[in-house]
Amino acid sequence: MFFKLQKTDGNARRGQITTARGTIETPAFMPIATQAAIKAGISPDDLNAAGAEIILGNTFHLHLRPGEDVVKHFGGIQEFCAWKKPMLTDSGGYQVFSLAKMRKISDNGVEFRSPIDGRKIFFSPEKVMQIEYDLGADIIMAFDECPPYPAEKRDVEKAVKRTTDWAKKCKSAHDALLKKAPLDQRLFGIIQGGVHPDLRKQSAEELCNLDFPGMAIGGLSVGEPNSFMYEICEFLDPILPKEKPRYLMGVGTPVDLLQSVERGIDMFDCVLPTRNGRHGNAFTSQGEVTMIRAKHARDDSPLDPECTCPTCTNYTRGYLRHLFKAGEILGMRLLAIHNIHFYLHLMRQIREAIENESFTAFKKEFLGRWKK
Repeated sequence: MFFKLQKTDGNARRGQITTARGTIETPAFMPIATQAAIKAGISPDDLNAAGAEIILGNTFHLHLRPGEDVVKHFGGIQEFCAWKKPMLTDSGGYQVFSLAKMRKISDNGVEFRSPIDGRKIFFSPEKVMQIEYDLGADIIMAFDECPPYPAEKRDVEKAVKRTTDWAKKCKSAHDALLKKAPLDQRLFGIIQGGVHPDLRKQSAEELCNLDFPGMAIGGLSVGEPNSFMYEICEFLDPILPKEKPRYLMGVGTPVDLLQSVERGIDMFDCVLPTRNGRHGNAFTSQGEVTMIRAKHARDDSPLDPECTCPTCTNYTRGYLRHLFKAGEILGMRLLAIHNIHFYLHLMRQIREAIENESFTAFKKEFLGRWKK
C-alpha cells in the first residue's frame, strides 16, 4: 500500500507513505534540494541527523544543469547526490511559467529560453515525463500550467483546461515508460484554479477521475492572501479522496503548516528554512529571530533553548551574530541547520498531537507562543 491513513483528529490526518527507498511519516515537510543540493552547504548527513525522510529536487533546474542524461548515468538522482531515502521531483511548471517574458505557451507545451545560456527549450508533458523518469525520483509531478496571482478568471479557466489535458498526456506517457522499463515511481496530479472555488472543484474532480496515486494543490502561495490559501484547502478537503496523500506545493511558514494540516494536508515543501537561514533569520519556539541585531552581540544563550540541534547545542547567539556580521559562511550553514531541525521537529510534534487527538490544543499553544 503506497499510502495508509492511520489516524484523524478533526480534518488533520496522520499517515504513512511507503516507497522502495523508505517510509515517509505524514504530515511531512520536504527540504528543497533545487539542484540536487540543499542550499547553505547542508549535506545528506545533516539531513539525516535532522530526521528528514524525503527531499525535493527541481526538474527545471536539473534539466538545465547538469541534464537528466548525466543524472541517469550515475544511476538516478538519489545516487547522484548521495541521498539514500525517498525523493520527489516537481515538474518545472512553476519555474517555466515564472519566465513570463521568456516563454510561449501552446496546447502542446511551453517554449522558453534558458536563463543560463539563452538557448531555446521546449517542455511538453511527454518531455517532462521523460526527464522525471530519467531523474528517477520516487514521486514525480505532472506538468501543469500555474497561473499568476492576480489573473483574470478566463485566464485561470484556460490554465485549468490545459492542466487537465496535460495531466492526461503525462499519465499516458508515464505509463508507457513504466511498461517499457519498470520503475518504482508514483505520478501525482496537480490541481489548479487560482482562488476560484468552482474552478478548483472542476480541476480536482477532473484529476481525481484520472486516478493518480496522490494529489497536489498548486498555484497557491504565489502572492494571494493567506486566508485564500486556507479557504481553498478547506474547500478541497471533502472533494479529495481520503485514501490518497494531499500535497500543498510551496508552503510555507510554521503557521501555514499548522493551518493547512488542520485542513487535511499531508505534505509540504518550502525554501524558507534555508533561505531565511542564509539571510540571518531563524525560526524558534518563541517566534522568528533576526541574528544581525545588536541586542544579540553579548547574548550567551542558545538560539532556541528548547532545540537540541547542533547549532543550539554548541553555539551562542552572540557567536552566531558575529558570524553574520563578519560575513562567514558558517553562520548561514548553522542557521539553516537549525531551521531544518525546527521544521522537522514541528512536524513530529504535529504527528504526535494527531495521534493523541490533541492537535487543536497543540496548535493553539504553539500559535500563542509564536505570537508572543
